[in-house]
Amino acid sequence: MKNQSNLAESTVIAPEVVSKKTNFFTKFKTSYGPGILAVLTWLGAGDLVTSSVAGADYGYSLMWILALSLILRFLIVNVIARFQLCNTEGLTILEGYGRIHPFFGYFMFGYALIMGHLFNAYMIKGAGEVLSTLFQVNQPFLASLVVVGLVFMLIGRNIYNRIESVMKVLLALLTIAFLFLAIQATPDVGQIIKGTVGFSIPSDTGVHGALLVAISIIGAVAGSISNFVHPYFMKEKGWTKPSHVKVQRNDLLFAIGVCIVINLAIWVVGAEILKPNGIHVETIDDLAMALQMSLGKFGWYIFYLGVFGVLFASVVGKSTGFPRLIVDAFYVINKNRREKYNGKYEKDPMFKWVMIFVLVTPLIWSIPGMPGFIALTIGVNAINIIGFPVIAIGMLVLSNKKSLMGKYKNNWFENIILTLASVLAIWSAVQLATTFF
Repeated sequence: MKNQSNLAESTVIAPEVVSKKTNFFTKFKTSYGPGILAVLTWLGAGDLVTSSVAGADYGYSLMWILALSLILRFLIVNVIARFQLCNTEGLTILEGYGRIHPFFGYFMFGYALIMGHLFNAYMIKGAGEVLSTLFQVNQPFLASLVVVGLVFMLIGRNIYNRIESVMKVLLALLTIAFLFLAIQATPDVGQIIKGTVGFSIPSDTGVHGALLVAISIIGAVAGSISNFVHPYFMKEKGWTKPSHVKVQRNDLLFAIGVCIVINLAIWVVGAEILKPNGIHVETIDDLAMALQMSLGKFGWYIFYLGVFGVLFASVVGKSTGFPRLIVDAFYVINKNRREKYNGKYEKDPMFKWVMIFVLVTPLIWSIPGMPGFIALTIGVNAINIIGFPVIAIGMLVLSNKKSLMGKYKNNWFENIILTLASVLAIWSAVQLATTFF
């Protein structure tokens, strides 16, 4: 820094060079953040398991489901974010839903509470299994208790910037590891393209049925209620005005781009490494085999450390994001409580108790004898589809209210996509119910 200062004093050009460098890194730091945090909240085990299972069991034949789901995720989250930034009354997205009909407030409160519990259930279970494997203690339940204890140490502090920085590093490491493996596997581009435009559900050939895996992908990506957590991270970043629409959209595009790279890399690993070797993903150890086969013990450590980092970060993200979502939904039902605490969730004692609920109660799923990590992950993400019709239809109505959105209401393309999302949501929910019963 001294050299830069001296150079700046002795020349005219140097200050501009230094300024440009500073501006670039400052701009990157200030322009990207909530999307990265959202990626890790979204990603976790849902994408990791569904993409690897789909690739290992069905090759690229279900790739079109992932492509469609990622497009829908971008459009849905973008509309959610734009509503919060641009609505004329400064409403949160859940307050907006409450304006449509009181049903939405009650539904979103109950649905968010249940899904917050279930999402953390497989995240905590997975993190416990990975930690147990890393330390070779064969005590996954005790390891899950340790995970919850560590998260408790972070929650309640001003940890946003720290979490954001750690997540960027973990996300980069995970992406590089799977991307390296995917490139090394020389993926069949023709089959990827064919699967992306295939629009068909193959017959069941794997451990998990093709339709269940397809619904689980939709639930994990497009229909996830985790998409509603993004605006709360935006608020913490200070993005609260219509002037932030562009930077929010760029941040979200970057986040979706990262999701595409990670999901595609994981899928390729499943299709090109696990499937040819006859490895079906029934446990997390099966997924680790891909890196171990290619990189030996070093790859084994990279996988487990990376997966633990992502799962742990996802537990932190869900344990801080979902309580905001749940309390906000309760405020739609009980407006007096919102006024009492001036809409500041952290000051409401309910926030603390909800946080404890979504962090501690999922431990019951880590008790020996409960469903395995892979099965639990696929099952929960499939169940997640139940709320997708309500979310999609409500969003379609809300984002077209000119009285609230003015010039920021949906354009014709967004309305077509949201209509298709509503149709897909209803179809998925019906298929899940049919499969279940």
